[in-house]
Amino acid sequence: MLIFSWPKYYFCSMIKKTFLLFVLFISVLPLCEAQVFFKTADLFHKPESERRSGYLNIIQYPGVDTLISRYVLANRMLAGRMEGFRIQIFRSANRTAKEESNKERAEFMDEFRDIPSYVEFEKPGYFLVRVGDFRTKVEGTKLLFVVRRKFPNAYLVPDKINFPDLNTN
Repeated sequence: MLIFSWPKYYFCSMIKKTFLLFVLFISVLPLCEAQVFFKTADLFHKPESERRSGYLNIIQYPGVDTLISRYVLANRMLAGRMEGFRIQIFRSANRTAKEESNKERAEFMDEFRDIPSYVEFEKPGYFLVRVGDFRTKVEGTKLLFVVRRKFPNAYLVPDKINFPDLNTN
């Protein structure tokens, strides 16, 4: 009668593999954390040193906390930018599009020194020149009519803009 026995080295190898998988699982576990959940009370939390008297008790529908969490996370993903509008004065995918976009930007900067301009790359191969940082369509439309005198093909596009300085008059 032939009895099948496992070799000693195979058993040790299996233990090592199991141990490595366990260590890998434990080390990757913190990366699989679900989205961060903010409570409204946490947003208005004051340290003990700043408390003078009383406490804040917020009674509200739990769905409001979910909406606040989504809002905070969406703003974090923008990374210092906000939804707004820019005027697009150039778009091309030619071989010489990069040089043309730099020429258009230089021409714009000569004509309108106070308005910021940006050269951007958009997949699959377009070079864009967009100008201005407008929070609303109305702000952008005011300048669009002025820019169209020099760049007749300019138009307003929604874009992520830098936060405009609200202290300027």
